[in-house]
Amino acid sequence: MRYGLWGVAALLVGAFAAHFLLQDNGYVLINFRGYVVEMSVPGLILALIVIYVLVRVLARIWRVPRDLGAAVAEHRVRRAGRKLTRGLIHMSEGNWRAGERLLTRGLKGTDTPLVNYLMAARAAQLQGSAERRNEWLKLAYEELPEAETAVLLTQAELQLEAGELERALATLERTLEAHPDHPAGLGLLAQTYRALGDGQQLGELLPRLGRARLKPELLESIAAEAFDWILGSDGLTLDRLEKQWAGLPPQLRTAPALIRLRALALDRLGKGDRAERALRAALKRNWQADIVRTYGEVKGNDPLKQLKQAERWLEEHPEDGTLLLTTARLCMTNELWGKARSYLESSLAFAPEPEGYALYGRLLDLLGERDKAALSYRSGLSLVSRADPDIPALDAPRPAPRLSKDDVPAR
Repeated sequence: MRYGLWGVAALLVGAFAAHFLLQDNGYVLINFRGYVVEMSVPGLILALIVIYVLVRVLARIWRVPRDLGAAVAEHRVRRAGRKLTRGLIHMSEGNWRAGERLLTRGLKGTDTPLVNYLMAARAAQLQGSAERRNEWLKLAYEELPEAETAVLLTQAELQLEAGELERALATLERTLEAHPDHPAGLGLLAQTYRALGDGQQLGELLPRLGRARLKPELLESIAAEAFDWILGSDGLTLDRLEKQWAGLPPQLRTAPALIRLRALALDRLGKGDRAERALRAALKRNWQADIVRTYGEVKGNDPLKQLKQAERWLEEHPEDGTLLLTTARLCMTNELWGKARSYLESSLAFAPEPEGYALYGRLLDLLGERDKAALSYRSGLSLVSRADPDIPALDAPRPAPRLSKDDVPAR
């Protein structure tokens, strides 16, 4: 369309020019340093057109070597890209040998050699060759010294995956020496300490874990292990507990696993009332099963008030098996055996679990129903060990009707 419009415009201009030029061809005289050129206006126009075409042709010929080199380079890049793609496909399909071969063949001409080297190192490790892995990583560093951090992090990750924990630790220490708060480096360091079972170092790393690049579930799990190690160390005091808690990154102070650990530690230190308030506040923000369970494990100053709070929650969550279990536990703390039995049977009906059967067995023992207690313990054990279904066990009770105040046995 565009070229057609240009053609029409050229025809119009040509026709207009021809109309005037046919009446008078005009006269052009060029005098330059004694040289005189005489011609008509159409001749001048023709000469200019010829000169323009010659200049364009010469310029095109002049650019041929450069254009040819660029075309060859572009072809090499495309071919290297195809080899990289095919190599990655083989890697994803589990054909690591072919993947490594294509990735290393595609190095010539590629504009992303680092990717090829790092993926080739991974492919070599998947084949069990640590020597070839290290060689590819060495070549990656020599090719791109400015990518040292990326190479070292990849090396540490591969060493960690291969179980070379001490080497991974040395590599990460070198990396974090230059970049102390590198997110990926901190994440790998935490996983390395965890694999080494070094609770002390993991505990010291805890305040910086908020900057680590880890999946939220993994971050919470590692942070919980570190915090648990701190709480289990000798000489835990309330002041030390609160300092450690205040030093946690903000996002970890809302993690259910860490809230649970702190509450249990407060309870162990005789501060069950503070633990109860903290758990209640956490449940107000986010209803979470582990925190609900912990609420029944801590002992506040007023166990009956604590039970009433759990029963208020039951009005909003009447079929929550964990909350029913927690309420039953609080009933047992208050020696309300009838209500405890009712809540436990409802809990087991909605969500049978080993802890519920164990607590139910304990209650039946207290009530003198030893045979039923043994069956309850066996039922809980079967859920854990997947015992032979032919072994006698206690059927999950049907939900029991709620007891009124008049039904509560005398204490």
